[in-house]
Order: sequence, then structure tokens, then C-alpha cells
Amino acid sequence: MDQQQTTTANRSGSRILRAASACLISLAFTVCASGGAAAATSALPTLTISVLQFGTAHWELDHLKHRELDHRNGYDLVLKPVANLSASRLAVTSGSSDGAVADLLWAQARYEAGSPYLYVPFSSQIGDIVVAEGSTIDSVDDLAGKRIGVAGGPDSKGWILLQNVAAKQGVNLAVSADVQYAAPPLLSQALKRGRVDAIVTYWHFAARLKGSGGWRSAFGMADLLEAMDLDTNLPVLGYVFPAGWAGKHASLIERFSQSLNDTKTELAGHSEYWQRLRPLMGNPSDGVFEALRKGFLVGTPSLLTESRIGDLHHLLELTGTEAGSVMPEELFYRGGQ
Repeated sequence: MDQQQTTTANRSGSRILRAASACLISLAFTVCASGGAAAATSALPTLTISVLQFGTAHWELDHLKHRELDHRNGYDLVLKPVANLSASRLAVTSGSSDGAVADLLWAQARYEAGSPYLYVPFSSQIGDIVVAEGSTIDSVDDLAGKRIGVAGGPDSKGWILLQNVAAKQGVNLAVSADVQYAAPPLLSQALKRGRVDAIVTYWHFAARLKGSGGWRSAFGMADLLEAMDLDTNLPVLGYVFPAGWAGKHASLIERFSQSLNDTKTELAGHSEYWQRLRPLMGNPSDGVFEALRKGFLVGTPSLLTESRIGDLHHLLELTGTEAGSVMPEELFYRGGQ
């Protein structure tokens, strides 16, 4: 090999070495950065929440994780999706998760059973009364003599509330109407096939019906709450945590609550964030998607006050809880107030 070829080879080798060194340095920085991020996350306190895979709470919790609003508030949220409500409740009662989503009546039942839970507000959506677009049902007394489908059984909050309002107007719906109890999907089909005249169902099933066209609310649940002199923005769904555990992790609960507030603010102010959640919502049509999005936002609860907690107590009494047995005020989380 002559001198020129040797020089060229040396230069080529030097370039290769420099390139390899640069790659190694870049890789080292990447490894260090990822390792540092992992170490930072592992140093944060962890909160585990059991959540229904396709439940409405999963929408906000998924957004919270995606936007790292947990890390910004100083903790790491771990979601444990489950297939059904029973599995979610089992997760929190067995201690395999720190918290779960439950309704007010479940929290009350656990309190009466001697296992109190801290109740952190999630949603004020209590349900809906849905009829065909052309129905003549526009008020509570119009339901007399009609076929009514009820989701959740005879202990459904919406159904109990509806009966109480009807009773104030002199109507006994349990006697004057033909009442059928069934699961929400079956009731939606029964309404479509004309087997019932109205259904009392969960808000998101109502939203799917109304968003698809041809169906409407006969009247609002807010009207029923108002008729019973109750606040119309009561959180009937909440995140629940064993009271003993929550007392030892008050700071973590506060961080979680703040991240929920941040999440709800972002989802209310940026409609584009919802597109990423569409698969969790079942990839609905545009009309149904909008009905679900708006329904979720309408259910954003206000901070609990002494007056609202009093109204929650009244609601529990309407559902059959004795006045002296309702959950005490300290089990209702008031956002660090």
C-alpha cells in the first residue's frame, strides 16, 4: 500500500472512530436520562386505582396519566383496569388497590357494615329519563299508566328519586305504572323496540341513545333534585379509599384530588384532548361522541360544602338510610378545605 492509500485509510478510520464515540456518548446520555426518569418516578409515592376498563372514570384517569398530571403533583398513579364492577369493588375491599370508583349508596353500605371509606367526589351524573323523540311524556305525572324500564333495580337512586317526586304530586308510580327492571343495554333495546315507553337509566347509556338520534330526555334529573329541595350538583359517584388508609396518606389523597381538578380543567378547556380518548369510549359516531363528552363535563361536581354534604345526607335518607346512620361529614373529602 503506498503512502497516499495509507493516509486515506487512516482518515477513514478516524472518522469511523469519531462516529462510534459519538454514538456511545449519545447512548450513554440516553441510558442515563431514562434511568434518571425511572429513578425519579420510583421515588414518588404510588397510588393504585381499580377502574372499569370502559367506565367513564377511565376517561379522565387515562388523560391524567397521559399528561403526567400525577407526576406534576408529586405522585405516581397506577391504574388497574378490571372487567366489571364486582371486580373493582373486590380490589379495593381486599387491599389489592388503594381506591376504586363507587356510588354513594355503596359507600354508605360499607359505613353501616363497619368499614368506612373516604369519599372523593367524581361525578354528579345521577342518570336520565329517556323517551322517544315523539313521545308525549314531558313530566313526572305523564308516567302514570306507562311502561317504565328501570336500570339498577328497585334501589336505583334515580328511580327512588323519581318515585319521591311523583309521590309529592300524588302519583304512586309503583302502582300506577308497569315497571320492569333490567340491565341498561337491555333497557335501551327494549325502548328501541317499543316494549317500554320510558327508561330510567345511567347517563352514559342515555347519552348513547340521544346522540344516535330519535331519543330525548323526558325531563332532567336536576329537575327532580330541585323538586326535592336538593342541590342539583351533588356528587353521587366518587373515588373511595379505606378511611384508615386514607388517614395515613392524607397528603397523597390531596395530590390525587389536585391532579383530578387539573384533569377536569384540561378536558373542559381543550376538546382536542377527547379525540385520543375515543377508543376508550367505544369509538362512537360523532353524535354519540359529542353527547358523551358533554354529558361527562356536565357531571363535573362542585367542591363539597357543609350544605352539599347535608343534601347528600338527605339523599341517603330518601333512599332508606336512617337519619342517625348516615356517613359522617368527615368521610366526605372537601378538597383540602
